[in-house]
Amino acid sequence: MRVLNVVSVISAREGGGNGERTVQLSKALAETGAECIVLTLGIGNPATRISHLGGAKLALVSCLNSRFQLPLGGWRLIQDLVRQTDVIHLMGYWSILGVMVSVAARRAGVPYVVSPAGALPLFGRSRWLKRIFNRIVGRQLISKASGWIAITKAECADFMPYGIPPGEIEVLPNGVNEADFAVNGPSKSDDRKVSSGTLILFMGRLNLIKGPDLLLEAFAQVAAEFPDTKLVFAGPDEGLGDTLAQEAEMHGLRDRVHFLGFVSGIDKSLAYRSASLLVVPSRHEAMSIVAVEGGICGTPVLMTNQCGLDELAEIDPGLVVPATAEGLAHGLRMALSDRQQLEEWGRRWETMVRERYSWTDLTLKLRGYLQKIVAKERLK
Repeated sequence: MRVLNVVSVISAREGGGNGERTVQLSKALAETGAECIVLTLGIGNPATRISHLGGAKLALVSCLNSRFQLPLGGWRLIQDLVRQTDVIHLMGYWSILGVMVSVAARRAGVPYVVSPAGALPLFGRSRWLKRIFNRIVGRQLISKASGWIAITKAECADFMPYGIPPGEIEVLPNGVNEADFAVNGPSKSDDRKVSSGTLILFMGRLNLIKGPDLLLEAFAQVAAEFPDTKLVFAGPDEGLGDTLAQEAEMHGLRDRVHFLGFVSGIDKSLAYRSASLLVVPSRHEAMSIVAVEGGICGTPVLMTNQCGLDELAEIDPGLVVPATAEGLAHGLRMALSDRQQLEEWGRRWETMVRERYSWTDLTLKLRGYLQKIVAKERLK
């Protein structure tokens, strides 16, 4: 089976969870024997991802504008790739590249499936552009697909305004490859190390949707109660870095709040393993891939109820809190008050992640679904 995975951004720094999901799925699909190609835009440094794709290949379209992810040409390449493919998997939703591929697919009679990864609701910036996108091309992109994939059961409801009933949607959660988080050597960035103590970790982009400001405010509320605790932000700055630093200074926490910047590879694994608690304070997210990565490292997790991973509440309901500074502060107090219990939560979360969120198992499920789509299309 020949699969074309399409995502606008795959670079580790700029691509976020959707880029990582694409990399992991593509690598695992290739390991099942599928011929897999990833088509993406030249945003960031996508070539550095080649070594992470395993047997999958990478195809690039030049980018005219990285802010709006506008392709520069690439139509002939897209047509050639589509004609060589059995099925196409569109990752994300607000994507001109995805629209171009869907048009080429319909013309060539090649089926495609859409995995919006939580992007269907109007949320975040540029909502007026998203409304225009929906009206002109978005609804058609969804309605003419041969299949639909949600990351969680809750996301299935997002498809209903587009005319797709939940019963027709395949659920495929985010996963993790344990080998990617093995620590096989020393840190490559010793200058980024934080002195010992109880470390609260934020891993992700420093932007409003990810909620680092909520976490900082929550930490300020409980800091005096836990004087040995430090807060570490690891991830690229997308506009909130200076504001967070100023807020830390205002609260008198300059020496207890640290900014590591973007981390990857061994440094990312070490960050997870060094943390006493990983906090995911997102205001909106389909399913936190960070929480799953932390789990495979044995790190306990506290998250908001907007992260699409309420299964964490099976360990303790208090680990899933409202997406407010007050809710996070309450969760921090509960988690940090009993360190022995906190370590037990980490062990239980690791077990759950191993059992439910292995990319190997999830990709076999995806391959079976794609094969059904191809077979159904051939019967038409």
